[in-house]
Amino acid sequence: MARQFAWPDLVVSFALVGLLATMAWLGHDMWVPLRPEITASLDLNPTRLPYYAARSLLRMFIALVASLGFTLVVASWAAKSARAARVILPSLDILQSVPVLGFLSATVTFFMALAPGRMLGLELASIFAIFTGQVWNLTFAFHRTLVTLPGEQVEAVRLYQLSAWQRFTHLELPAGVIPLVWNGMMSFGGGWFFLAASEAITVLNQEFVIPGIGSYMAFAVRAKDVPALAWALLTMAGVILLVDRGFWRPLVAWSEKFKFEDVPGTEPQRSLALEFLRRSRLTTGFGRLLARADERVDRLWRHLAAGRAAAGTRTARGGGLLPILLWAVLGLFAVRGAAFVATAVSWDEALRILGLGALTLTRVGAVLAFSAAVWTPVGVWIGLNPRVAQIAQPVAQLLASFPANFLFPFVTILFLHLHWSLEWGGALLMTLGAQWYVLFNTIAGAMGIPSDLREMGRNFRLQGVAWWRTLILPAIFPAWVTGALTAAGGAWNASIVAEVVNWGNQRLAATGLGAYITEATTKGDWPRIVLGVAVMSAYVVTLNQLIWRPLGRLAERRCPLG
Repeated sequence: MARQFAWPDLVVSFALVGLLATMAWLGHDMWVPLRPEITASLDLNPTRLPYYAARSLLRMFIALVASLGFTLVVASWAAKSARAARVILPSLDILQSVPVLGFLSATVTFFMALAPGRMLGLELASIFAIFTGQVWNLTFAFHRTLVTLPGEQVEAVRLYQLSAWQRFTHLELPAGVIPLVWNGMMSFGGGWFFLAASEAITVLNQEFVIPGIGSYMAFAVRAKDVPALAWALLTMAGVILLVDRGFWRPLVAWSEKFKFEDVPGTEPQRSLALEFLRRSRLTTGFGRLLARADERVDRLWRHLAAGRAAAGTRTARGGGLLPILLWAVLGLFAVRGAAFVATAVSWDEALRILGLGALTLTRVGAVLAFSAAVWTPVGVWIGLNPRVAQIAQPVAQLLASFPANFLFPFVTILFLHLHWSLEWGGALLMTLGAQWYVLFNTIAGAMGIPSDLREMGRNFRLQGVAWWRTLILPAIFPAWVTGALTAAGGAWNASIVAEVVNWGNQRLAATGLGAYITEATTKGDWPRIVLGVAVMSAYVVTLNQLIWRPLGRLAERRCPLG
């Protein structure tokens, strides 16, 4: 007999209707006409902050959904096709290295042309910029999961002759749930970090302002309005706690059922919101709908696979042309870009920019060294202790999600008051934004260690250095490599906002590539924007190929959990 409609169903229904109505209201404001008074100023009255925060939050979740879709498609493609991986992985290296301001410089005009005379163009440009701050971490994490799947699980898929769709939904996606949830939290924090840059856009000597908490912060800094800054910080903290309790905490508790383990683990994390949803008849009904949809997609997938098999080798031979065409396009863009830069920038300045990149590289190295030394043991401690995670996870989420550049104005005031230099302070500011990638990936790696392996370690009485060397480091190494890789990319990206900080008309600048790109973007100097972004990309790609890719291959060969 079907269970009757209960009060949890009523609450869930009202919450869903309220959420949809709010999204429709905020979405309507994205479509309003683009008037000069809208894009020139912002009301700093604190009573407007809830509305601004809601606008920003909608952009963040739209970008997160787009990032997840991109991740599932592109990471899966790269993991299953060696040919595709030879193009996708270097392309991701390049795209990750392009700073958000570099994307904004190139995309604002394009998106405004898609919706002429409407606010939607600026909204799309902002969402795309947030997307670029979220997606790379997720994609690298899911790809690393797919290439380090447990061997016995992969063999079971072959023995049971599961289709490609069933392999994805029954093995690959469940294996990636824990890394995706924890890296999703980190990526969400990365989106907050660049919110101010994506909502108060100054490119090509033009300023565009989109209502949001990031643009509110930017205008408060410009006006030297300390009370407005304080209200913005309190609002941001409230939004982050609300998202953590209502979204991330239930996801973390739900994700623990996807651990690969043969014996029961420690006490799982709990979430009141998740337990409430599980009692709702609407939620269980939605789960049944998803199960039926999965069966229908699987039948369709098998039918299409049979058609592709009948097509034979013609498709296989043609597949090798894609990497060649993509590399040809990238080469053409590189040649055209070099010719464009050569007409306006001297060789002496090009060499100077390489030197600026070396200075920023020094700061990036300091960020990674600090993050690895401090947050690796902390992440293992949190990941292996669910009770600790119950307390530490919201604290870590608050610290990681809270945009460090919202604190930059207060740090700038301190630096100006104490006459401190940004040459070393820039590394401190970069650390505030990049260190959390190492922590969250380490937590995800530690949480993914099967309980039977941990029990085996206790039976063998592994302790101290032996415990770390034999069990912990090999188990977390794939996730840690992903965290270090994305932390390095995040540090390079953070240099754009960390090497130049403002307080009203006062400015502090460090000597480095990030400051160079910021200055060129503000002035609308396209040759120097292109050259600065190209040099930063070259540094990141070179380091990835020399350091991070070999470490990733080592993790694939030596450290899969299975």
